[in-house]
Amino acid sequence: MTELQVRIEAAPGGLGSLTWDPDADPEALERAIAIAADDALFGQGLRRLEVSVAGADRPARRAVLRAGFRLEGIRRQALEVVDGGHDDVYLFARLGVDQVGGPHGFSSVMNSALPRKRLIAHVLIRDDQGRVLLCETQFKPDWELPGGIVEPGESPRLGAVREVREELGVDRTLGQLLVADWLPPYLGWDDATEMIFDGGRMTPAELPGLVLQPTEIRQVRFCTLAEAAELITPLAHRRLTVAAELGPGQFAYLEDGIAV
Repeated sequence: MTELQVRIEAAPGGLGSLTWDPDADPEALERAIAIAADDALFGQGLRRLEVSVAGADRPARRAVLRAGFRLEGIRRQALEVVDGGHDDVYLFARLGVDQVGGPHGFSSVMNSALPRKRLIAHVLIRDDQGRVLLCETQFKPDWELPGGIVEPGESPRLGAVREVREELGVDRTLGQLLVADWLPPYLGWDDATEMIFDGGRMTPAELPGLVLQPTEIRQVRFCTLAEAAELITPLAHRRLTVAAELGPGQFAYLEDGIAV
């Protein structure tokens, strides 16, 4: 395939879209897309170039990635196919400012297309009786340890510190990592990894001084493991039980709340 068989349609605002004839040779397609994209972004002065590829067309998806385009999203079942079914459509884009080629460019492209897992960081805070601090949330029936989802570019420990500050209004110096647990898909969530850090001791007398985040936390309380079983999910209780029963300096790796 030559570059003339790759078509670019420009739109106002420096935008453009790219198409080509079907059944193209993947290697030739990759070269043609790269040449056409360079011309559009640097020769014609476009700011952004988009391309949509059917999910079933894996060779074309690979060619687009190798030409420096980054995956931005998937339009689920947006394409009707010949057997009456539907296929996903993958949306790729390349900006004029994107780095293409070299280790950084390659990594940035692959980072857009490879799986990304959620990372959750929770904190285990106990009182002198060994009870654990649990939070009743505003958005779901089951209770949780303080903590939440780690932000992109944020370490798990700093994410846990930030979440506790946001939810409880206090800064906690965290101890060791107690548990790392793989969570299977649940209630529409993809799988994830959860870490639990030791948050030290707190007394019941300190609870009234906490500043709870009103949009997320209804109340907090100390619970025994038996009481926690009535408030948290079975998976969370398996994980919490392991974390609470670890000895000094111990760490546990779990999958679905079960030691591996």
